[in-house]
Amino acid sequence: MANTSSRTLRLLSLLQTHRYWPGAELAERLEVSVRTLRRDVDRLRELGYPVEAQRGVDGGYQLAPGAALPPLVVDDEEAVALAIGLRAAAQGAVAGIEESSIRALTKVVQVMPPRLRRRVDALRTATVPAVWGNGPTVDSNVLTTVAQSCRDEERLRFAYTAARGERTARHVEPHRLVSLGRRWYLVAYDLTRHDWRSFRLDRLADPASTGERFRPRELPAEDPATFVRSGIVNLPTPYTVEAVVHASADAVHPKIGQWAKVEDLGDGRCLLRMTADSLDWPTLALGTIGAEFEVLGPPELTEHIREWGARFTRAAGA
Repeated sequence: MANTSSRTLRLLSLLQTHRYWPGAELAERLEVSVRTLRRDVDRLRELGYPVEAQRGVDGGYQLAPGAALPPLVVDDEEAVALAIGLRAAAQGAVAGIEESSIRALTKVVQVMPPRLRRRVDALRTATVPAVWGNGPTVDSNVLTTVAQSCRDEERLRFAYTAARGERTARHVEPHRLVSLGRRWYLVAYDLTRHDWRSFRLDRLADPASTGERFRPRELPAEDPATFVRSGIVNLPTPYTVEAVVHASADAVHPKIGQWAKVEDLGDGRCLLRMTADSLDWPTLALGTIGAEFEVLGPPELTEHIREWGARFTRAAGA
């Protein structure tokens, strides 16, 4: 059994991950008796954390909203994930939270120990942002409400506008959020249509949790992302791009090797392979290398580069 202080921090961390914990399950996770759990809960209350208890055979605990935001307890992996997520949010992935994300990121990084800062910096340099300025944005309140309903396994109501403009009221059991193809999707079981559906969050409005808990159903797919892909009729077919670059693999890899395969061919050349749902990004990537290259495929990429070149030539002449 862990000492009292570390066990109390562990209890706080668990209470912050779920809205409600059955008492027996929480005691089992902490490897303590139910009586010891009650004492630990009382200790948290003395420290100012508003822990609510539900009595009875099926009783349990949950961390209620307080008058002030209490300190959050996160482990190393959660701290790194939090910093990386805030960086992505600050780049405009969700509408209306860019500035607040930067402020929160500053606070998180400031209190990080050096070993975690190095991990965050390593992930930042090895990650290419995938947020495009002209993509659809999601209201932060919508994203937060839906995410909380997924976490707490509570039924959700919202208004949804279909691709043809039809607006309907939906009542669902939310399963998971998926970020795919520059869009956010909610995978949920539609209680009115008695079937699984995926909903684009930028078409979803006025989400509200009903407070009704539900037992999660089995998703008829390998994972939520696969389910969303299978339901998108117009999802672009990915292009497989291959090009020979007249530069060494050591010179090319630091520039684009994080999201492309770079194979050394010798004689100061390398073979570059990448997959993309648009030819704009491979064209831009090849142009930023700063070396001569030949396109091996697909044929559409050659024409795409030619069109880009013509636009740049006209711009330079003007």
